Amino acid sequence: MKKFFFFFFICFNSFSQNSYFPSKVWIEKSPESQGLISEKIGNAIKFAVQNENLVERDLRISIYKSFGKEPGFKIKGQTKMRGKPNGLIIKNGYIVGKWGDTKRVDMTFSVTKSYLSTVAGIAFDNNLIEIENYLKNYVWDGKFDDPHNSKIKWHHLLNQSSEWSGELFGTYDWADRPPKNLNIEEIKKQKLLPPGRKYKYNDVRVNLLSYSLLNVFRKPLPIILKNEIMDKINASSTWRWYGYDNSMVIIDGLNIQSVSGGGHFGGGLFINSEDHARFGLLFLRDGIWNENRLISSDWIKRATKPSENNPSYGYMWWLNKDKRKWDGLSETIYYGSGFGGNYIIIIPDNNIVIVARWIDSTKIGDFVKKVIESHK
Repeated sequence: MKKFFFFFFICFNSFSQNSYFPSKVWIEKSPESQGLISEKIGNAIKFAVQNENLVERDLRISIYKSFGKEPGFKIKGQTKMRGKPNGLIIKNGYIVGKWGDTKRVDMTFSVTKSYLSTVAGIAFDNNLIEIENYLKNYVWDGKFDDPHNSKIKWHHLLNQSSEWSGELFGTYDWADRPPKNLNIEEIKKQKLLPPGRKYKYNDVRVNLLSYSLLNVFRKPLPIILKNEIMDKINASSTWRWYGYDNSMVIIDGLNIQSVSGGGHFGGGLFINSEDHARFGLLFLRDGIWNENRLISSDWIKRATKPSENNPSYGYMWWLNKDKRKWDGLSETIYYGSGFGGNYIIIIPDNNIVIVARWIDSTKIGDFVKKVIESHK
């Protein structure tokens, strides 16, 4: 046993000492110095710029166009005019390619979910939650009391198989992306399966995860993310994480905003591409930054493990598998993905992180392939 721990210690130290981790100033290197062909990287970047997503600059218009027909829909959180396409290609920790304004803060929509999942990972690593334990044992204000909801575990909320039924901050679970062929009464009467039996992408239930974690930490989740992750990876001070106008919650006598897991109703994480890239690099390095472990390897394995009801989805990270697989690319790839073409892409086989903002979502696989094919 002692030999095993000594071997682990040596490997851990060797990994952290031989890997580059950016300080506040991020070193840029030529693609050639990192085993890539400059011309091909340049062509990949040109491809990303030319294939801009068609969502409006005024994201309020885009949000209403996409979700405005949902029952009772309204924007309840912060929004922002979006910028132009931008992004970075990170190889071996160094910037080897970038385009656009990578310091501009923009909405990132459902990429926020990967950050929310990581906050759950912090709770898990600190023994504040047990993944297979029931939410009713942590949140006892009635949201998990009825016979159906009482069977929901953290695992179910994280992989979007909870089938939770109820109302949160003025929106019912059934009002999120309802079937288009049903009227409102039929939508309300849809039969729910037991928790863990069905994958259903649902932002109300994602926000319930955020609310539940707030009840566990008893502190604002942005503070947890800042102290435990973002400050330690030398992220900027410009990112923000918003909830809704009506998502203030009293915890221990303090009025705290419960933040959202995306921009469906406004809110979510507002962040620049360089901070995204630092977050992606942390995951590429298995949760290690310099010589410090910020996220356990156990959590990253859980977060990137295919769900029982959707092989393309882990704990709020998309996996390059099954129906979401990009043709010809490794199944070890995983990524955060958000409305409007926002991506953090982790490519372990090639030691690469890609951040792309406002790219045509139908072209993202082709773009990633061009980057990978730029190796000498």
